[in-house]
Amino acid sequence: MHEVREKAASALRRVKWLRDPMVVQALRSAAAASIAYVIAVRLTPDKSAAPLTAPLTALLVVQVTLYATLKMSFRRVNAVVAGVLVAILFSQLVGLSWWSLALVIVAALGVGHLVRAHEFVAEVAISAMLVLGVTSHGTLAWARVVETLIGAIVGLAFNLVLAPPVWVEQAGESIEGLARRVRQLMLRMGEEAAGHTAFHEAAARLHEARRLDHDIGEVDEDLRQAEDSLRLNPRVREGLLHRVVLRSGLDTLEICTVVMRVLARTFTDLAKEREPDPLFPPETGAAVEQLLAEIADAVVSFAVLVTTSVSDDAESAEERLSAQLRQAAVTRDRLAGLLLAQVQRDPRQWQLQGAVLTEVNRIIDEMDTEHRSRRLLEELDRHTREQRERMPRLTRLRDRLRARLRARPRRRKRGGAARRSS
Repeated sequence: MHEVREKAASALRRVKWLRDPMVVQALRSAAAASIAYVIAVRLTPDKSAAPLTAPLTALLVVQVTLYATLKMSFRRVNAVVAGVLVAILFSQLVGLSWWSLALVIVAALGVGHLVRAHEFVAEVAISAMLVLGVTSHGTLAWARVVETLIGAIVGLAFNLVLAPPVWVEQAGESIEGLARRVRQLMLRMGEEAAGHTAFHEAAARLHEARRLDHDIGEVDEDLRQAEDSLRLNPRVREGLLHRVVLRSGLDTLEICTVVMRVLARTFTDLAKEREPDPLFPPETGAAVEQLLAEIADAVVSFAVLVTTSVSDDAESAEERLSAQLRQAAVTRDRLAGLLLAQVQRDPRQWQLQGAVLTEVNRIIDEMDTEHRSRRLLEELDRHTREQRERMPRLTRLRDRLRARLRARPRRRKRGGAARRSS
């Protein structure tokens, strides 16, 4: 039985490894380069040298997402072809040496600006340097141009037929990881609020909350990569909705981390003012600990809801989040009564104690399901409006096609009703 479990776990690890986007991308690049090489061997007239320019160009072109391919493929191919032509010209006039390499770089950068390669200007020089090494001993310069076109076509075809990996799973794991780090920080802050917290301990939680900004930046990079992999990808339905859901979810978590930093600052100031006394009386501190624990669980549930793609799982995650937020609201109301009674007995630091209630209120409101739905609709409307303004002709054509498709079933229904009435 134990051996069967080990084999199943090993098979699961192999499947997961093969589905890893980095592995898939490496296999796609290798396959595209190999196919480009085979085609170039058959089509190029120069049989004296291996047609390495074709796989080199395919490798450069296939290393992008589908959206980046359709958006920037012409610039990239333009840059590669320009660099290859510069290298071919120099390989026919001079050999490969340190001074000719310097001239190639200067000439390639200048040509890159002339052909408007934009962000791929440096790639003109890179392609020229790489190709110069494989063309310095060749005799047929135009054969290298043919190889470049073969590699470019194969690379573009690979990205269109075999879509690049979708990086949504990695972005979802990053978002959930961020939510779990926020949860751990909330739990520690709640435990300290219920006990005797020294000023330096509260300050340590404040520095920990500030470090979450760095985590937000890393998650944002993963999300940008996922957004590019979703755009115009034939394997993904409703790519815009996925992008908006993930982006709005990260924005909400970012707001929660900012409020967490403010809450940690409030705890630090409160610990400084009340030292050596505890932050709150025992009953109030216990309520603060319970409230932060409930909000911490809701943060993780919110991240799971944002990153869940299956409708049934998303519905259960939304129900769980709503229940947790309702319970947190009940605890918040109880905490508000305790804080009011405490302020009436001892009005010192009432601003800081009121700020605690304000900050936890903000986090609960940000994760509210109605607030989230309203924000999603606003983001979808904004994207649609921007697309209409950016491509008005394409938008009008699409609207006309949709209107015709909607009109066809109506005509069929009317025709069927007329036949039945006759």
